[in-house]
Amino acid sequence: MEQITVKPGDSGQRLDKYLGKYLKEAPRSFLYKMMRKKNITLNGKKAQGNEILKEKDEIRLFLAAETIEKFRGSMKEDGVHGTLDIPYEDDQVLFVNKPAGMLSQKASREDVSLVEYIAGYLQEKEKRGEERGDTFRPGICNRLDRNTSGLVAAGKTVRGLQALSECFRERSMEKYYLTLVSGRIEKPAYIKGFLKKDEKKNQVIISEKEIPGSLPIETRYKPLEISRGGDTLLMVELLTGRSHQIRGHLAAIGHPVIGDKKYGEKKSNERYERKYGVKSQLLHAWKLCFPKEEGTLKGLSEKTVTARPPELFLKVLGGEGFSEELYRENKGDTES
Repeated sequence: MEQITVKPGDSGQRLDKYLGKYLKEAPRSFLYKMMRKKNITLNGKKAQGNEILKEKDEIRLFLAAETIEKFRGSMKEDGVHGTLDIPYEDDQVLFVNKPAGMLSQKASREDVSLVEYIAGYLQEKEKRGEERGDTFRPGICNRLDRNTSGLVAAGKTVRGLQALSECFRERSMEKYYLTLVSGRIEKPAYIKGFLKKDEKKNQVIISEKEIPGSLPIETRYKPLEISRGGDTLLMVELLTGRSHQIRGHLAAIGHPVIGDKKYGEKKSNERYERKYGVKSQLLHAWKLCFPKEEGTLKGLSEKTVTARPPELFLKVLGGEGFSEELYRENKGDTES
């Protein structure tokens, strides 16, 4: 017999989900059979599997040690250890300032992504005494393109991941990006349209009217300053979160993101690459502004989490003559 006491990081999930991860090699039918026969119990009682686990709940496995070992399989995680820029962290969630060039999550089995770095970071914290749970694996709530830098939100516990994911689904927070675009934009605007993605080309088509397979998009932007050369630093509010939305939408109105090889302007891109070494889009997920929160996300209540733009981005701003006040505003930290 094995007794498991539910750790804080595992609370909030269904019992059957927990068992499916704890005994990950066991068929789901086996788990339900063991619960029916009371070979798996919750707090000393027969379980159905749909119970929501709480911290310190007791799960008992009346199974042979060999059976448990067989069905647990290898519990090794593919955590990668490295330095992360973390603008905000509490006991439920963390936010990472992802560098350009890193995948948010794996596209293939061989990839190393931000998720693996977060797993490695949490493994190190666990070694220092922070309990994460027996089955919880870190997950992210928003994805950025490989070459877009900035804030990626992750859950440290089941409850944290669930609550933060719900925020993104409900669009209850405000999401702001910084980007440098080609040409002069002198007035704020709110633009709408429709986006259709070609999965084979990994490219989107933007149209003013709905077309088959398209989804509605909404983007709001505000010019912060225009450079000596006539390009514009924008603050963009992402109102709908579609793939390549900001890049495609701004290109569609004639102001593509500087450095964007897919939707950008070749002449401008070549100038910035020659002058500064820019080889990918200057687009940065800058800040997330949260409403009043209670419960799991109370630590984020009415907070703004801000990520410092990459050094190359700041170098371009300085070289193009943007005012120093912008650099100070955009260095990034977490505000109350």
